[in-house]
Amino acid sequence: MKKLRYIYILAFVLVSISCEDTVEVDLETADPKLVIDAEIDWKKGTSGNEQSIKLTETAGYYERETPPVSGAVVSITAETGEIFNFEEEPGTGIYRCTDFEPVIGANYTLAIMVEGESYTATEQLMPVPEITAMEYIEDGGFIGEDIEVRGYYQDNPETEDYYLTGFSSHVLPYTEYSVSDDSFTQGNLVYDIFSHEDLDTGSEVTMKLYGISERFYNYMSLILESAEGNPFRVPAANIKGNIRNTTDENNAPYGYFRLSETSEKSITIE
Repeated sequence: MKKLRYIYILAFVLVSISCEDTVEVDLETADPKLVIDAEIDWKKGTSGNEQSIKLTETAGYYERETPPVSGAVVSITAETGEIFNFEEEPGTGIYRCTDFEPVIGANYTLAIMVEGESYTATEQLMPVPEITAMEYIEDGGFIGEDIEVRGYYQDNPETEDYYLTGFSSHVLPYTEYSVSDDSFTQGNLVYDIFSHEDLDTGSEVTMKLYGISERFYNYMSLILESAEGNPFRVPAANIKGNIRNTTDENNAPYGYFRLSETSEKSITIE
């Protein structure tokens, strides 16, 4: 099973420690591009009716925040023709829906109209197995000296499946992600692993498992590989998502439209 370890990509602010002023290098700034964060997650055991989509623009290197994009018309249409409208929380760029109806295996189409341009993507809502158990061992990690957490789930023997796994804990600044498929684990009991040198008694670790499409698996694989080993490395080419600009094909946005059933479980180190 292919595993790609997520490498944290952090923005570092360089601060002068001498008496001299901080020097900022003039950098060429490209025109802002739309960033669409359209991740529809349906947690097992919930109705999944509350969903959100976030729109922002790319910002300059020295900018601390990405500017929100307001005034868009955002909707998702089910394959049955039902339309779910997303309304913005004023000034935030966050668009919310409270009546979404998730159906496993159904196709949905995203539509966004903003600043005279139209964006669209179609994706299927993918199922996921339950995380059935979590455990930890105290001699895990690369050299056997770290606490290692394992989360177990049963792969479906009847389908080709793709997964996104996220581990979160107070020892991490951000969620650590990996992607996998069932090429070598078809129908097996599978476990994903997380270890960190700072895990200790009282540490809580949460595992979240997403069912994803093959296309999103390939997309995330490229993103994770582009940063592996060097968080400052610039990818050789832009990694394109599945969202198209139907008004101007040369002005494609960043981001991806994904729909996933999710399973979540936590464990506390004792």
